[in-house]
Amino acid sequence: MTVILRSLETAVPDTILVQSQVRDAFAAQPGLTRLGQRLVGAAFDSSGIETRYTVIEELTLDKVFDAPVFFDREEMLVLSPSTKTRNELYAEAGAKLFVQAGRKALEAARGIEASDITHVITVSCTGFFAPGPDYKVVRALDLNPSVQRYHLGFMGCYAALPALRSAKAFCEADPDAVVLVISAELCSLHVRSSNNPDTIVGSSLFADGAAAAIVSARDIPLDGPALSLDHFETVLTPVGEESMAWNIGDEGFEMVLGTYVPHIIDDHIVGALEPLLARDASLQGLDYSDIEHWAIHPGGRSILDKVEAKLGLSQEQLVPARETLRNYGNMSSATVMFVLKNILGQPVSDGNNRICSMAFGPGLTVETALLTRIGAGSSAAAATDAAATDTAVSDAPVPEDLAPVLAEAGA
Repeated sequence: MTVILRSLETAVPDTILVQSQVRDAFAAQPGLTRLGQRLVGAAFDSSGIETRYTVIEELTLDKVFDAPVFFDREEMLVLSPSTKTRNELYAEAGAKLFVQAGRKALEAARGIEASDITHVITVSCTGFFAPGPDYKVVRALDLNPSVQRYHLGFMGCYAALPALRSAKAFCEADPDAVVLVISAELCSLHVRSSNNPDTIVGSSLFADGAAAAIVSARDIPLDGPALSLDHFETVLTPVGEESMAWNIGDEGFEMVLGTYVPHIIDDHIVGALEPLLARDASLQGLDYSDIEHWAIHPGGRSILDKVEAKLGLSQEQLVPARETLRNYGNMSSATVMFVLKNILGQPVSDGNNRICSMAFGPGLTVETALLTRIGAGSSAAAATDAAATDTAVSDAPVPEDLAPVLAEAGA
């Protein structure tokens, strides 16, 4: 039985963050030490990001808001609302983003109607409310009220892959199943000003976005590119439990991005891939670069650099991940689905259409997937030249005296 991801759509909030403008705002915050100011500049400039999106309308530099809660435009001051205030905006704006992405995926899935959906899986680690986003989606999209609903919460950046694995399992158990998977993250709600290198790196990376997919094994013709969901694996690295984590604080969720995250990935990525690639005999003995497409979660520029170097991948193979990072930032669990959508939008080649996907998160957990691109090709836009990606204005080198500090913070 072949389980197919039939449509994959994304959604972002309306407010655009230009990286250079956000950098200047964060560098001007009172309380920053001289070193903190320099770290802000280095982290933002070397992030590989040009634009991000946020549900916090106050973060726009085009308008002044009365009684600001998150950002005082007149004073150029990043404020510190309570976790309750942040979560209230998550419940309001997050529900809308879940529904928007889900509706787009449903409309894009040929031969699938709202009444066909049998399961809904929602994914998020940036807020909580009940009835949750799974309930909101069922009501807003007029799905059958008997739809089975599941929410994967607080797993972190890798959670979209377990969600797709669960969708595949549901379809294998019931060939008539149609699963709607939606990941939506509002990471910008938890951004704050600080002299701490971990917090500065988080402020330079995180953003908001959502992605949704329709998964089914039903025999319905395809009229566009799709993905067969072949194999999934999970690996826990032997070290790193304290190196990447989300904690709930009084002023939002606190990201822990420890000293050795890029080093842990560098040391253990090959071992993490072994059980996945062992599932397919046709891949035995091949170089990693022989697998044409790599959908890597762009947790940060340094993580992509480590993966590319350790696996001997070409610059072109990292273009989808680097483009996603450059245009959207790190949207936690939704990000790898943006990378997969980028790959689906590339012209179809006559060669290998296999995709290896990887995402990293708390634990340190490595989730991997093997997929195959099938169906009609999409050539709406030519593949971006890798050299152009590598020379993005926000991809500046880190100053030598600050490189050790930011490297320790995972930048």
